[in-house]
Parts: sequence; C-alpha cells; structure tokens
Amino acid sequence: MRVTMIGTGYVGLVSGACFADFGHVVTCVDKDASKIERLQAGEIPIFEPGLDKLVETNVREGRLFFAVDPKEAIASADAIFIAVGTPSRRGDGHADLSYVYAAAEEIADLMDGFTVIVNKSTVPVGTGDEVEAIIKKRRPDAEFAVVSNPEFLREGAAISDFKRPDRVVVGTEDERARNVMRELYRPLNLNESPLLFVGRRTSELIKYAANAFLAMKITFINEMADLSEAVGADVQAVARGIGLDNRIGTKFLHAGPGYGGSCFPKDTLALVKTAADHGTPTRLIEATVAVNASRKKAMAEKIKKALGGDVSGKTIGILGLTFKPNTDDMRDAPSLDIVPALQAAGAVIQAYDPEGRHEAEKLLTDVDYKANPYDAVAGADAMVILTEWDQFRALDLDRVKSVMKTPVMVDLRNVYKPSEVRSKDFDYTSIGRP
Repeated sequence: MRVTMIGTGYVGLVSGACFADFGHVVTCVDKDASKIERLQAGEIPIFEPGLDKLVETNVREGRLFFAVDPKEAIASADAIFIAVGTPSRRGDGHADLSYVYAAAEEIADLMDGFTVIVNKSTVPVGTGDEVEAIIKKRRPDAEFAVVSNPEFLREGAAISDFKRPDRVVVGTEDERARNVMRELYRPLNLNESPLLFVGRRTSELIKYAANAFLAMKITFINEMADLSEAVGADVQAVARGIGLDNRIGTKFLHAGPGYGGSCFPKDTLALVKTAADHGTPTRLIEATVAVNASRKKAMAEKIKKALGGDVSGKTIGILGLTFKPNTDDMRDAPSLDIVPALQAAGAVIQAYDPEGRHEAEKLLTDVDYKANPYDAVAGADAMVILTEWDQFRALDLDRVKSVMKTPVMVDLRNVYKPSEVRSKDFDYTSIGRP
C-alpha cells in the first residue's frame, strides 16, 4: 500500500520507517526543508536505537521517501497519517491542535479518490469529528474516512513497540477504512498482536486513559517512596511485593524524580481539561499532575540536604539529563526543574548525558557539559544520577571517589545497592530506601 506520513517527528519518522519495513511504500512529508534534506542525506534528527539502520535499509530498497512538497504523496496515498505535534496550549493546558487542523486542510485540497486519513497524533476526544468536518467543508465531493490510530511507542524501544505491540487500536466504523487498516497492519498477524476496532471517540480516549493511568502508577510509587523513607521501609521491595500481584503488575513501579517526556505531562493536562470541559472532573489525574510537579522541585531539596542544606559555591556533577535513557528527548525532563533550582541556590553544575547534550544546551544554561561521567564528577562535592543510562550502572566507584572532592552520591534512580556504595565510604542517598 502507499502511505503518506505528515510530520517527521518522533512518531511520524518511527511509524513511517516501520511501515516501510512491513513492505509498504511510505513518503514522510515535512515543511521543514532542512530536516528533509538531512533525512535524505541519511542523517536522523532524533536518537532512537536502531532507527538509523531501519531508515537506511528502507531508503536503499526503495520503500521509504522524504519530501517537502506533499502534492504527489497525498494524491497517490491509500492512507495518510497525521503525525504532527500537539503540544500543551499555553494558559489552559489543552492540546494545541492547530497543526492537526492545518494538515487536514492540506490533505483535503490534494487527496484523490477514496482515502483513509489517520490521526496518529495524540488528540483529545472529538478531534476526529473536527478533522472530518474540515475536510467535508473544503471537499464536499471527496470520498474519505477519518480514523483514530493512537501510538503507544516508548522512546528508546519504539521500533520493538511498533513491530511487536501489545495491541493496535483503530477507531472507525467505516468498513472500507477497516479493510485498509487491516492490510496496513497485516504483518503483525504473525505476532498475533490484537487489532482492536472501536469507535473513533473511544479510540481517542483510550490513548489518554492509558497514559494517565501509567502516570498515576508512577506517581503512586513515588509517594510510597516518600512514606518508605519516613518509616524505614524499602520502596523497591514494596514495589516488588505489590507488583507480583497480576492485577497490579511490575511495570511503572520504579520510584524516581517524577515523570517527564513528550507524552505523560501534556496528555494528563489535556485529559484534565477535556474532563473539565464536559463537567466530569478527573480528580485522580489532577492530583497526579500536582504531585508530579511538586516532586521535581522536592528533588532539588533532597540534593541540598545531602550536602548539609547549603549548596552555595559547591560543585555538583549531574549524570543524565534526558527524561529517560535511550533518547535525546528533554521535554519536561526532571533535570529542567532540578538543575535551575540548584543553580538558583548557588551551586555550580557540571553534567554529562550520552545523547542529550545537544538538546540540553538549548534549555539549560551556565552548565559545564563534560565528555564522560568521570569528567562530570571530577572535583565535585556531590554526584547526582538523574537518568538511569546503562553506562552509569557499573561505574568504577573507586575511580569516582578518587576524582571527587567529597564522596557524596545522590542516586535518584536507585541504580546502585546502598550497601555496595556505602562499602566504598560514600555518603549515599537514594529514593525510598534506608
């Protein structure tokens, strides 16, 4: 099938490359000419393990193309995916749908013959109805169906998630559209991945409900970590004890400095706004948003406490700046709250992140960026693990101690065993553990 992907951001590029790998002919379209030039030259604008090779292979084999002009790609497509950004709107937290609606207008003007238009972007309930109305108004004669097909990709594991998903949710009641979507995802039949057909509005809500539930789960275990510290319990053992219950599960029960990234922060806010607009407040989600925001700020205080309450003039080595490992994504990363708070208190920050430096430099100023973790902690009064990159899990602690000014470690991801670090005579602080 011929597929057009509007937008070459994280979702659009990963989805386009994976569809091409399924055997479809895919054109990824973006108005950013410089980005398209980089992609055509084989340069991937985001870091995602395996994506560079996937793109290279499918470009070489003639299944994946990149373009600025959407005319031919839209006119020839069997399915057109809208995969543009839906950032939180300033002021009210609702999703900014201007890019989605602009894409709908462009598609309406250029499509030819029956076309399935797929909302891949995360959008509030009812957005598909609006996209349909926009297209009908501009092209009353057009044959088309608007479908919701939310993404459930984890940054750092997106290719695996696309090719071996827990489920594929498709929101449509149009039989022709269902047949197109079945054909697009037919290769997943080998993996027996469930293709779940539901109503369009139901599909839109599933995406928000899933992310909000996971955000609540993270926030819940973070609050249990605080309680564990207060009563002398071990939050990792608590998480295992409750996670072995199949009704709860072990995933997303890892205490830390709070959630961030491209999805959870904006999607929880958008769900709260949607619910409020319909007179059905989501108090659990509202509390989740508030607790997560306060937690990031509390982490700076935790670091200060580890240094005796005063960080003025002290050097702190930060390991990891992205919101999670295996990505260069800095959106709503805890570091964006923690680092400025420490700087405001007078601390000098030197930092290292394996992939996030380029993005971090745009957002965090007056930081001395280093080339490796040992340089980042050299001469430091304390080291702080903010992101659990694999290369931070087996540091030479003797070497770390030898280059630091004082052996203070604040492990906000519980990477190390307390006994192991303390045996090296570190002053060690972690999350929710004695």
